[in-house]
Amino acid sequence: MQSIHENIKEYILKTARGVLIFPEDFNSFGSSEAVRLALHRLEKENTITRISQGIYVRPIISQYIGEVLPSAEEVAKGIAKRDRVKIVPTGVYALNALGLSTQVPLNLVYLTDGAPRIIKVGKRTIRFKKTTPKNLLAKGEISSLVIQALREIGIDKITINEEKKIIELLEGEDRSNLLHDIQLAPVWIKKIMQKAL
Repeated sequence: MQSIHENIKEYILKTARGVLIFPEDFNSFGSSEAVRLALHRLEKENTITRISQGIYVRPIISQYIGEVLPSAEEVAKGIAKRDRVKIVPTGVYALNALGLSTQVPLNLVYLTDGAPRIIKVGKRTIRFKKTTPKNLLAKGEISSLVIQALREIGIDKITINEEKKIIELLEGEDRSNLLHDIQLAPVWIKKIMQKAL
């Protein structure tokens, strides 16, 4: 009869490196306290690395730089997948994701239909802000980022170059998603997005 610790270790060693590990993944293995202790022991044994409270990973090993931990963005997506919630990047992060800003934000802010909270990942912070369902209805990956990026820039503050780049990016969006998402945007953003059609 294997212990919970051995069962969890076996499971983790079969999982690909770089995949996020949450205590909830092992609910069927034993009590939450036993799982927590097992993960704590595996961290002490260097089998896994703790990224944040209740979030672990078996790091990818690079021959050049050693351990490679998931980025804050990957952690945010992992949490959203685990909690089955939607998230949309906002602000400076949306601008950066579209290539409209070279500034890499230390604090990532996402709109979500899940619980609001703040998670620290190394020097960076992930903040989930509760929002109305309407703000999460956008279907297109590019168009939802564009709506948030333009909100960050602000009405009448967009440069000709920024607008040109946004239109180019939107031309790569799935047309049916774009038509759907235009309807969700504020009027001034709608006008810019329609130029991509």
